[in-house]
Amino acid sequence: MAEHPDCALIRRGYEAFGKGDMEALGALMTADVIHHVPGNNPMSGHHKGREHVLDFYRRLGEETKGTFQVHLESVLVDGRGHVMSFHTARGDRGDRGIEIRQGLFFTIVGHKITDIDQCTADIDEEDAFWS
Repeated sequence: MAEHPDCALIRRGYEAFGKGDMEALGALMTADVIHHVPGNNPMSGHHKGREHVLDFYRRLGEETKGTFQVHLESVLVDGRGHVMSFHTARGDRGDRGIEIRQGLFFTIVGHKITDIDQCTADIDEEDAFWS
């Protein structure tokens, strides 16, 4: 059975992110996309607009000197414009390392990502890593 188009869209996004291909990643998003990041650290907040979201992704790489990676574990779809993905994120920053499970909840409209809500297994661990 063929994969649902919304799941395929998110898998393409993960692939582009993994390659650092911000042009391909940006093409999957609307101009007014928002990525909501939980916690209370310099990376937290509402990154609004395609360029701000892509700048946030670039910053993940910069802050970790290129060590930040995500390993996609699963993608779930509801067939009504919502996709959930689950992954493990890894990276090193200074003398700290992190390996943590995260999830993203995507809203898709017109075959483009319009909203991304990020969840984490441990907000305190993420706050300590990014602070």
